[in-house]
Amino acid sequence: MTSQSTVPEGQTRNWFRSGTPWVWLTGAAIGVSLLAMLAVVVMLAWQGGRYLWPQPVWQFTLTEQVAGAPRALLGERYARQTLTAPSTSTAAGDEVARYLVKVGMRERYGQSFQTLLSSEITARSLPADVLVLKRAHNGVAYGFLAGMLEDGQPLLAEDLPATLQRRIQLVQGFVNKTQRIRLVEMRKINQRVEALRLEEKQKQRVEALDTQTLARLQAERGELQRRFDTLSGQLATLNQEIDRNQVLLRDAEGTLYRIPLKEIEGAWFPNSMNRWDKVRHWGHEMAYLLTHDAPDNASGHLFPAIFGTVLMVILMSIVVMPLGVIAAIYLNEYAGKNHFTRWVRIAVANLAGVPSIVYGVFGLGFFVYLMGGTLDKLFYADALPNPTFGTPGLLWASLTLALLTLPVVIVATEEGLARIPVSLRHGSLALGATRAETLWHVVLPMAVPAMLTGLILAVARAAGETAPLMLVGVVKSVPVLPVDDIFPYLHLERKFMHLGFQIYDLAFQSADVEAARPLVYLTALLLVVIVVGLNVAAMGLRHVLREKYRALTL
Repeated sequence: MTSQSTVPEGQTRNWFRSGTPWVWLTGAAIGVSLLAMLAVVVMLAWQGGRYLWPQPVWQFTLTEQVAGAPRALLGERYARQTLTAPSTSTAAGDEVARYLVKVGMRERYGQSFQTLLSSEITARSLPADVLVLKRAHNGVAYGFLAGMLEDGQPLLAEDLPATLQRRIQLVQGFVNKTQRIRLVEMRKINQRVEALRLEEKQKQRVEALDTQTLARLQAERGELQRRFDTLSGQLATLNQEIDRNQVLLRDAEGTLYRIPLKEIEGAWFPNSMNRWDKVRHWGHEMAYLLTHDAPDNASGHLFPAIFGTVLMVILMSIVVMPLGVIAAIYLNEYAGKNHFTRWVRIAVANLAGVPSIVYGVFGLGFFVYLMGGTLDKLFYADALPNPTFGTPGLLWASLTLALLTLPVVIVATEEGLARIPVSLRHGSLALGATRAETLWHVVLPMAVPAMLTGLILAVARAAGETAPLMLVGVVKSVPVLPVDDIFPYLHLERKFMHLGFQIYDLAFQSADVEAARPLVYLTALLLVVIVVGLNVAAMGLRHVLREKYRALTL
């Protein structure tokens, strides 16, 4: 009996010693991680998809009476929950359905959602001619197309829905032209006027403002004023064209609303759309959401936030990679193994665990107030008290996140340098190369994959940070992007938008949180896609370089 029991125990012990259980355990952990990541992406895509997919619009007739007639509502059935009627009611113990209905029209109902019980509903239907209007403010509007007005007079058309679509595109074109005039052409003129003011102020300070210079400045101001007046006239004409058109929308109770066409970004009839129409509508809405640059973010346009996120990550990478690589080279190649370098490594490791909000406070105090304020006093004194760099902006946000991710790059690069065989260094030196040449032509090329690993980790952390950005440059909406066609084209002093902050703002600061919830999921999905895309690009480059220099390590 003893010999028979020791054999399985010996086999089990050998099985554990072989490492097979740990291989299976590692594989299981990787599988669970991949499934969890896939579940997150699927959940975000599913929940965010309803923001763009046209949902059926129901007409509910209720038991409640309004002016002697049953109350009626139009809206999307958002959620359904089964309840049990209380014991005090006549239907005690019966199941009652509670519907969360998106009714839109916040200016009338005060909120975009209302709760209805199945016991309150006497009839419901899906009218084919229900119209959905996507508006820049106050949410969507549901109703029936009752007509259109032009200059206050009824607009006669054989195909009113098609005319509505054409007029929406026409008005949106006018709106885009007005934005171009206000945000680009007038902005250039204002920028030049400010430059002339600063030039005159500077010459007055050094007592170099002679009559000829003053005449030149006045003549240029006059020309700029003439151009500004011309643009103002064009802007007034465009605004008159924009204000000419209105839509008459009748709700389920027969109330008529006049909605200016300039507030409408899209219109569709969801109950009469087939599957292909819905797919095309989804693609159009997705393209509009990702590419449309609005002057404000009232309707949830994400292009400015996507642009700001990618630009900030690129600038952060440009700053953090040279600093991190140089620091790692010094610690691994030049610094001796003494107490000083040991304490430096400990400090670098500890900096990686500092809460991100602490970096935000440091960035606000050191970069914005100290460095930015100093730059304003040295180079932009004539513009004070209006700050140029002494205020949160894109530059300080990039530097703050570069400081936050610097320990990651240093550690990854130093580990890569330490894995390079010493024999390669000795061989290069034996062939007559100097230490600098060995470092530049042998060591650094082989360490590039490790550097890119640090970059991948830095991008993954920086792209999702929100707390420090709230202190050093990110805002809810910006009138213009940090990049435009006005010299110097890249404006590092401007504030910017970020997807992470948009998620926070939509989820906690929105006037209608329930209506914004699908957009929160969609924004989170876009942030994940951007981070994964940047990482995949870096991983691909790392793989190419690793294969290129693999033969040197054999």
